[in-house]
Amino acid sequence: MQIRDLPYADPGVPDVRSGTRFLLWLGRQQLGGQVKSLLWGLLHHLGIAGLPLGVGLAVQAVVDRDGGRLALAGVLLVVLGSAIAAGDVMLHRTAVTNWITAAARVQQLLSRKTAELGSVLTRRVAAGEVVAVSTGDVERIGWFVEALSRFAAAAVTLVVICVGLVVYQPALGVVVAVGIPVLALAVLPLLPRATRRADVQREKAGRATELASDTVAGLRVLRGIGGEELFLGRYRAASQEVRGAAVHSARMWALIAAIQVVLPGLLLIAVVAYGTRLALDGRIEVGELVTVYSAVALTHHALRNFEEIAQAFSFSRPSARRAARVLALARTTTTTVEAGDGERRATGDLYDPLTGLRVPAGLFTAVVCGDPDVAGRLADRLGGHPAEADAGHTSVLLGGVPLDELPLADARTVVLVQDKEPVLLSGTLRDLLDVPASGAVRAEEALAAARCDDVLDALAQASVGTGGDAMRTRITERGRSLSGGQRQRLALARSLVADPEVLVLDEPTSAVDAHTEAAVAAGIAELRRTRTTVVLASSPLLLDRADRVVLVHEGQAVAVGTHRELLAGEPRYRAVVTRETDEELATASRGAGELEALEGESA
Repeated sequence: MQIRDLPYADPGVPDVRSGTRFLLWLGRQQLGGQVKSLLWGLLHHLGIAGLPLGVGLAVQAVVDRDGGRLALAGVLLVVLGSAIAAGDVMLHRTAVTNWITAAARVQQLLSRKTAELGSVLTRRVAAGEVVAVSTGDVERIGWFVEALSRFAAAAVTLVVICVGLVVYQPALGVVVAVGIPVLALAVLPLLPRATRRADVQREKAGRATELASDTVAGLRVLRGIGGEELFLGRYRAASQEVRGAAVHSARMWALIAAIQVVLPGLLLIAVVAYGTRLALDGRIEVGELVTVYSAVALTHHALRNFEEIAQAFSFSRPSARRAARVLALARTTTTTVEAGDGERRATGDLYDPLTGLRVPAGLFTAVVCGDPDVAGRLADRLGGHPAEADAGHTSVLLGGVPLDELPLADARTVVLVQDKEPVLLSGTLRDLLDVPASGAVRAEEALAAARCDDVLDALAQASVGTGGDAMRTRITERGRSLSGGQRQRLALARSLVADPEVLVLDEPTSAVDAHTEAAVAAGIAELRRTRTTVVLASSPLLLDRADRVVLVHEGQAVAVGTHRELLAGEPRYRAVVTRETDEELATASRGAGELEALEGESA
């Protein structure tokens, strides 16, 4: 896989049973790239390992005054230098390719999971953790995949050096063969402690990131109540904890790095001392001593890869564990598609067995819930995203077909849920409204139904270099340059353009004034008059426009009728819609009773 071929047509199905298994799965997916990187790494490291042989031959040729062997040593050094240069360039190229392609694979997997779960993702996993997984964790995972092939090449090279030195000069070679494994494994006892410290650092960093995200998201509210300094103090304290944990972790890694420097130095001293004695005794030649000395000195280059892979694994394993936890989240856990059912077309009434809510096809149905959280969970269920507490219940049915049994793409086509706080992506207004749609609703019609005239005027005035064309005006990230009501209506227009068979709107007019709300309600009713529309709201202006209204009380649909019918005959409905208190309802009930009694006496 090359970078130019990204993104993957199919990133695959990951092994998410643990972080280590996820890393192994990634390694298998990158097998071709790992083999290429390993081969180039071997060329690079073996070229370095061969330099001592060339230097030793050259020194011995000078001692023996042999011009032919000196020329041969020179040619050998040139060949080795060329191999080192080519291997280094291609090793870096292939290793970075492995890093980028692995990171891209993980990001595609996370994007696919995000699209599959929708808003349910942040209800199952903290928003800060999602941000950490999709940014820093992806980089750390890619780092381990990239370092793996370099480590393998370095390990093979060290084995070759040990075997070669034993064959070349047994007396010194045995010392090196015993010392090199000790050097490579010396840091293993320190790795668990270093890993724990790194985990603490990442945990504190994740909490600080989540605190920062929450602070930025609620900055307008914080300014309104004067709470900026309070949250700023909390973030300062959290950042200091991160700094302290980072220093604590860095000390351990500094100790590991120091060991990787000190121990090779001690081995080098031992080889020189022992080799000098052998040379003085005439048991080895000077060139052989230089060769062994140079080989031991250059092993430091390969040993650094042992430190790197230990650090990469220590950092990437918790990151892989978090990524696996997110990727293990499932859309549903109830049903599967039976063989031969893939062609079934879901159409008709929408029915939720958990609450008893039935939405007739082609009607504008309003649903009233006293609790906004209940309304949000109901909206998710109607879109095929049951909460964890609802996972054991039967899926919502559309025309008798469980939404769980539909492929995700088909479920998204027939049912669209607009959240209470929809997100606008950066780009032009035309890009915002360029969504998968039936084609039956034009952008102009959707904008008119959502009463976006003032939004279009504001965008046209703010446009630069577009000739006043609002459709070509760029919208900032999350629509921050627009008011809450303007963002809400643009999101509604986007949903109307999609024109799904079933449109579920959760409080679509909560941020607009009463006059605009009435106009938007009329626009929705007119544009969706032949389509199934569900609005979860408690506004009388919206409820009065609905063909039918359903009251959901304590998780069950308890009353059905028009807005005026329920207002007149259902006290629980009236309490939610008119915001009457229990005392006011009791007083009204007593007043009605007394009036009936007086009428009876007069009769």
